[in-house]
Amino acid sequence: MREAQLYTPLEGQKVRCRLCAHRCEIPQGQYGFCRVRQNIGGVLYTRNYGNLVAAHADPVEKKPLYHFLPGSLAFSIACAGCNFRCGFCQNWEISQAGASSGENGILSAEKVVEAALRESCRSIAYTYTEPTIFFEFMLETAKLARAAGLRNIFVSNGYLTEEAASLLIPYIDAANIDLKFFKEESYRKICAAKRDPVLDTIRILKKSGIWVEVTTLVIPGVNDAPEELGEIAGFISSSGKDIPWHVSAFHPEYRFEEYPSTPESSLKVAYDLGRGHGLLYVYPGNAGSWGQDTLCGACGKSLIKRRGFDLLEFNLSGGKCGFCGAVLPGVFC
Repeated sequence: MREAQLYTPLEGQKVRCRLCAHRCEIPQGQYGFCRVRQNIGGVLYTRNYGNLVAAHADPVEKKPLYHFLPGSLAFSIACAGCNFRCGFCQNWEISQAGASSGENGILSAEKVVEAALRESCRSIAYTYTEPTIFFEFMLETAKLARAAGLRNIFVSNGYLTEEAASLLIPYIDAANIDLKFFKEESYRKICAAKRDPVLDTIRILKKSGIWVEVTTLVIPGVNDAPEELGEIAGFISSSGKDIPWHVSAFHPEYRFEEYPSTPESSLKVAYDLGRGHGLLYVYPGNAGSWGQDTLCGACGKSLIKRRGFDLLEFNLSGGKCGFCGAVLPGVFC
């Protein structure tokens, strides 16, 4: 347990949390919406500090990040908790768990960095649950990782305050942000959240110079209408045409078990809409091998050929096309 950052004491021993966009007002003895930040005697504490529910090396492509150190390993960690309530969450056992959950026990930030180096990882990814909710541990680990020559990856729903983002940005190298819907109603009904803070986070991270990729899980009957997919693609394009957009197939999970899996045709619609809105890189996910390769925007030749999380070809030199010398947007060394 550690005292939390980013909160304001209020009258009557209440506190206002300033970490995420919920900005919870928390009475004495109660938890915030995330279930892991508790007001004890007018002081806000994070109750999941270093209590890891996941800690292992993953291909960076699993985050998914396709233009950030491709072919490398990211040491991926998570603590329990989330500030969303998505009924289709694939990691609901840990994201919707309380602060006491922790399969890997309490680890220090130093131990996480040591493990990442031992596993020959080039980065540490804060992922699986919502890393904003273990902000203090993420920030401490990210600082130590940077000092040790490791990169830091933020895999998030994007629902943090600008104040929190400003503290995190100096230590984050790449981010994948879930843009789940474009309809405000869907964010409210399905996630118990709002849309605009997520849009703001994408813009802020992109403008700060962090490498940003965006993921949308395409759910039949929920967000697969061409109009909504087109709005998502248009927003991403307005934030940066070089932002890769991962459009992933949904498979029935958690409270969405009655929904059908995403047909490949829906991903093709999303792909075409993304390209039509000027996005340079659109990658379908969870639906076979098509569309996974990265092509040069100048000569059209295959620069990175993928099969799942494996690289079959890598035709880049110093971030430039090995055929024509054009620069590929991303971080490759």
